[in-house]
Amino acid sequence: MTAVDILIVGGGMAGFSLAAGLAGRASVLVIEQEDEPGYHASGRSVAFWEESYGGPGVQPLTSASGPLLAEPDPAFAEGSFLSPRRAIHVGRASEEPLAQAMLAEFAGSGVAFARLDRATMLADVPGLRPEWTLGVYEPSCQDIDVAGLLGAYRRAARRGGAELRVATRLFEARREGDCWTVETSDGTIHCGIIVDAAGAWADEVARCCGIGALGITPYRRTVVQLRCPQAPAHFPLVAGLDGTFYFKSEGAGRLWLSPHDETPDTPRDVAPEELDVALAIDRFSQVVDWRIEAVEHKWAGLRSFAPDRLPVYGFDPRVPGFFWFAGQGGFGIQTAPAAALIGAALLLEEALPAAVSAIDPAVYAPQRLIRE
Repeated sequence: MTAVDILIVGGGMAGFSLAAGLAGRASVLVIEQEDEPGYHASGRSVAFWEESYGGPGVQPLTSASGPLLAEPDPAFAEGSFLSPRRAIHVGRASEEPLAQAMLAEFAGSGVAFARLDRATMLADVPGLRPEWTLGVYEPSCQDIDVAGLLGAYRRAARRGGAELRVATRLFEARREGDCWTVETSDGTIHCGIIVDAAGAWADEVARCCGIGALGITPYRRTVVQLRCPQAPAHFPLVAGLDGTFYFKSEGAGRLWLSPHDETPDTPRDVAPEELDVALAIDRFSQVVDWRIEAVEHKWAGLRSFAPDRLPVYGFDPRVPGFFWFAGQGGFGIQTAPAAALIGAALLLEEALPAAVSAIDPAVYAPQRLIRE
């Protein structure tokens, strides 16, 4: 039998970023059902930091995370987790309303945009087909070293005394007085607080704890690695204004491509569907005239969203000691530093740190999704 202050269910970026923020201030145990941490969404990310990604409700979290990723505390990491990328949102002439809506949506947010003409876009994306005449430039977009960030959080959590158990599945949890009794595949755990950081399994974990689900749904996202000899060694992230594709370079003659699919799925070790791979390639071929020499790799991951597509941070008001840290969609990596600061402050009932003090955590509270 094990006793800890806080049990975190889920050993991905969400679970370990929060564990790192809590370690040393409470006894923390992270349990992960797979044989290694970060196996699912955290290990399958295309990995870019883009302030507009996720919409205005997510942008404050992304913007607050940027400086923390770019210049982390030297005790946490030796250097930046970000590297230059830039982004161009492209469209056809008929999609001018989409460009205008995007600019209007973030007006006053501090996110930098610029309109691009076709000649400027061609300088970055040679081979862009003639019909793609609209461009919205987002210069702040950067790549994220996901493996490095997850590793840094794991090390910080371990230094602070947090423990990890892999291949450990939660079966059932009961609230008894001011304590949870948690039955797992690795024995019984007693804790004061359960943190649900289980990603696609978040609602399933809640049900195992006798708590109503919030409607957090996993959606499948497909990524394909192509070998294209004509592709530049480095070019901006290219995303459709209509949200039907994005691709970015991964070295000379190689790129990562997604059809930006969001297919409702079930919590599982998801694999790409051939139809989605074909759709991705077809959409890509309509954007640039680069010859595809080979499909070198393909994979899929699950991105989990609450019904309003905002993350969920906070204690469930229905049962004491159950804390949601889920619903991070496809923006969980780029918002991890800010989210972890907010989550740790809420768990420990502390004031928000300066880096996130301008963010209202009530926006992300689970109460908004409870209809009982």
